[in-house]
Formats: sequence, structure tokens, C-alpha cells
Amino acid sequence: MEGTGLGIAKGMALTLKHLFRKKITTQYPEHKLEVSRRARGQQFVWRADLCTGCATCAKSCPHGIIHIETSKNGGNKYIVDKIEFDIGRCMFCGLCVEVCPYNALYMGRAYEQGRYSRRLLWADRETLMDPNIQPSAYGHPELEPQIPEQTLLVYDQICKETVGKDD
Repeated sequence: MEGTGLGIAKGMALTLKHLFRKKITTQYPEHKLEVSRRARGQQFVWRADLCTGCATCAKSCPHGIIHIETSKNGGNKYIVDKIEFDIGRCMFCGLCVEVCPYNALYMGRAYEQGRYSRRLLWADRETLMDPNIQPSAYGHPELEPQIPEQTLLVYDQICKETVGKDD
């Protein structure tokens, strides 16, 4: 029975310490946090001007979610007639982005892509070329200066703010 009061005192001290620190809660739907610059979001960005239709991305996909149809444009040149991604089956591993030899494919940064129907989980040519989609720096570190800094909480940042350590 010895030391029973000490445990309660330690618990209450911890509670009081966190009671007066800076609030870290964000009101989610109204205020959204910026994800990491290299986050692999649930969308893709495709640049038709850089794509040669080699289909390396489709060949590297472990689930086979990328469908590309090309036609010859004379000589060794190909034109991409159709490109589609089955986002519902994608695990967002990023292999397609990493193997693209012409840097024509990027991951997006959005993380709110929920749909009520599986038919809506297909990304066609127009969706992939949407100018409103902000590309991620995943696989493309040259984009990092253009992307805002992350506002998601990192444990080290919380410790530095609450304790005041400069490690």
C-alpha cells in the first residue's frame, strides 16, 4: 500500500501540464492541414506533353490498374489515345511514378477522394490532366520549393513547443 498517493500525484501533474499547453486540435472540415511535400495522395497528375506512350508505368503497376492505348504517329513516335487509372484498386505505392523515364506522371497531394460508387473511382485523361490538382514532390524533389510546408503535427515539434528544448 506504500506509494499509492505518489501515483495519483504523478498522474494529476501530467494532466495539469497538458491542460495549459498550446492547443493542437484543428477543426477539420473548416480548416485543413497541409500534408508532407512528398505525400502520396490519392490522385495522379499526367503530363501529356512529356508522355511518349511507352507504358512503362502500366507494366510496373503490381495491380495492373493503368490502361493505356496508343497509336503510331509515323516512325517510332506514339500518341496516347486513351489512359485510365482504376483508383479503386490502387494501393498508391508510387512505382508508376518512379519508373516513368520521361517524368510524365506525378502523384497528387489530395487525401479526400471518397466516393459512394466504384464507377466514380476511375481517373480518365481529363481527370489526370486537371490543372487544379497540385502534384506531390514524391519522386520529383525539384518540386519541393513550390509546395507549402507541412502543417501536420510531428511529435518532435510538439515536444519542442511544450518543453521549450532546442535539440
